[in-house]
Amino acid sequence: MSIQTLGIIGAGTMGNGIAQIAAQAGLDVLMLDVSDAALQRGMAAVTGSLERLVKKEKISAADKGAIMARIKGTTAIADFAAADYCIEAATENETLKLKILMDADMVLRPDVVVATNTSSISITRLAAATGRPDRFIGMHFFNPVPLMALVELIRGLQTSDATMAAAEALAKRLGKTPIAVRNAPGFVVNRILCPMINEAIFACAEGLASPEEIDAGMKLGCNHPIGPLALADMIGLDVMLAVMLVLYEGFNDPKYRPAPLLREMVDAGYLGRKSGRGFYTYA
Repeated sequence: MSIQTLGIIGAGTMGNGIAQIAAQAGLDVLMLDVSDAALQRGMAAVTGSLERLVKKEKISAADKGAIMARIKGTTAIADFAAADYCIEAATENETLKLKILMDADMVLRPDVVVATNTSSISITRLAAATGRPDRFIGMHFFNPVPLMALVELIRGLQTSDATMAAAEALAKRLGKTPIAVRNAPGFVVNRILCPMINEAIFACAEGLASPEEIDAGMKLGCNHPIGPLALADMIGLDVMLAVMLVLYEGFNDPKYRPAPLLREMVDAGYLGRKSGRGFYTYA
């Protein structure tokens, strides 16, 4: 499968990060979002990221210009008729993703593979809503995309070997290290990571230690680069809650129940870095 034009649905944090690394790898990128304002924010994020690389002398100013020239923003799904591969990176909302995927399915060529960047939703269920379930796969990138080396490649029940091979080749072309994962709630990384963070929230709510002390304990005692509560703030407490609910409902196991404090903080709008307040406050 020859891939030169990559279609990316969503210009948010994950979408613009994937767009950046794809353009850096020499691919032409079509980045879709619902409004020009959303696209401008996405383009500005890529520009800022590349400017930091120029300052660090990782790339030249000419490289930056060439990379940006390979990214085209659009609000028209019809433009995806030119895409050779499609990655959906919209908000982690199953109803929204299903609509987006069905709309894209009608425009994309029949041979095009569609990947979703979902962090927790069933690949098998999303694939079944498309007309190409054998050419559908999960490609779960990690935030921040330009810096994190891992991509989880998640096979749905219908995913073909050829689709898996195409996704693996693309991940490596983008400079990432893929791991193969079978479809299950939370996949691998979030299946392990999010319950650990959730347990840290229980510990905080029970007053076992302050957020600062819990995070220091995990950094110094387990050699984690960031504490679990600071990481929750970075991920977004709303995203954390959504993943825990997927695990809780998917396995029907009380060990995955979201901490009541997590639910309450989300209800209060304390979502972490993006809202300016979570377990810590941010300027």
